[in-house]
This record gives sequence, C-alpha cells and structure tokens, in this order.
Amino acid sequence: MTGYECKQAMAAGKTICGTLIVSPSPKWVKYIDKAGLDFVFIDTEHVGLDLYTLSAMCNLYAAKKLAPIVRIPSPDPYMASQVLDAGAHGVLAPYIETAEQVRTLVGAVHYKPIKGKVLEQALRGEISLPAEVQADLEKNNRNRLLFVNIESIPALENLDEILSVPGLDGIVIGPNDLSYSLGHPNDYDSEEFEQTVLQILRKTREKGIAAGVHYMGGIERQIAWAKATGMNMVFHSGDMYIFMEQLRQDLLSFREALGEDADSQGPMHIVI
Repeated sequence: MTGYECKQAMAAGKTICGTLIVSPSPKWVKYIDKAGLDFVFIDTEHVGLDLYTLSAMCNLYAAKKLAPIVRIPSPDPYMASQVLDAGAHGVLAPYIETAEQVRTLVGAVHYKPIKGKVLEQALRGEISLPAEVQADLEKNNRNRLLFVNIESIPALENLDEILSVPGLDGIVIGPNDLSYSLGHPNDYDSEEFEQTVLQILRKTREKGIAAGVHYMGGIERQIAWAKATGMNMVFHSGDMYIFMEQLRQDLLSFREALGEDADSQGPMHIVI
C-alpha cells in the first residue's frame, strides 16, 4: 500500500499490518513483500541509519507498495520534513506528551512546504489559506501520514488534548518506555500496564483515530488488544527479533534432541 491507501483502508474499517525493519540490506526488499505486509516501520531513533541509506530503503519499499513509516529521533518538525523528502510516506514521532508538539508536526507533515508565521497562524486557526494553496497541499501531501508515540504517564494525562489536534492520523504505544513510566520496567504482564494499554487504545479508537502498539512479543497479545479495543494498526515485532528468537529456538531444540546441554538465555529482549 501507499501511505494514502493505508489511510483509506483504515477509514474503511480495515486493519493495516507492518513490521520493524532495521537491516538496510536490499535483499530484504526482494522477499518481504510476500509476507502480507501493508507497510514497513523504519526506526531512526534507536538505529543508526544515515539519511542516504534511509532514503534508499524508503524508495525501495515504496516501489514494492509497502508504505515506509519512519520514526524520527525526536519530535522535531524539521526532522519530519527531512525524512519525507527522503521518501517516507509516514512519520512516527517519539515520546509525545503535549498537543502543541503534535500541532507543529501536523504543520510539517500535512502543510509542507508552508513554514514560519503563516504556518503558525494557519495551525492556530487564525487565518485561512487561499483555496488554491489548500487544494495544492491536499494533493501533494495526501500520501503522508503522521503517527505519534504515546509512551508515558504525562502523555496519558494529556491524551484527550493530543487526540483533538486535527491532522493526527494515529497513535502508536511504545511499550518499553510506557512500562518504565508506570514503574514496571519491561513487565508487560502487569495489570497496570495491560489496563493502561487498553485505556489508550479504546480512547483513541473512540475518537476515530488509528491506534496500534509496537509489540516485540507474540502476535496473540496483539490479537487480544485488537478484539478488545478495535485497534487497527499492527506494528508486529521486527526483523532482528524474529531472526534471533527463531534461531535461538531452533538451536535449543537441536541440542535438547541430541541430549546436549542447551545454553539459552531465554527470549531476546530488544529495545526499539
């Protein structure tokens, strides 16, 4: 799908599915479109990808009709604009806690290339852009999506205001950071974590805004969240985690079958 097709699909009540890609190898592109994905999630917050490599990845995946969604290192509108210029169809901004942060990102994603005072006035509703300008913005930016990470107690407290900002396409819960903010580091089985995730997802979907969780564990939990809340974006696991966990399990099974000592440290814990 393109970014616009992802947006249309969600508006029609469908769920879109993607996975984290950290490997820049073009070999992935040859095969990954056969996995049934709608988009790929490329992270530049925790993964050291330079802009040239990122641009190549975005354009290769876009050519395969897999919308590239790029998480930027910080909620910076200039970084958002930069990755869009590099070929991203969507921007995911990390650790959002205020509506004002979202508003500035809306300007970068949906009002591009308007900047400066005129953009600030338009975002605050103080002026209306000329009809010809507005039509051109809608045409040129229709393939672009804005998602934000909700991953802290302050974000939860300001969630109503965050969701009220026009132009926000969806929220993505960051489980690792959220678990720390709740005081349960990486304890995704705690009741408080589970209820907080459900609360965020339900409130977001009730507002008609897309919602998802980037979860590195099994798909069963994503299925349960989707059934309970109407969650309509699946950010499932990632290339590194799936590879490492499958490899670990295969070698563990092999050694146990031969009666050898199995040296395994348990499921991988990869923070992205």
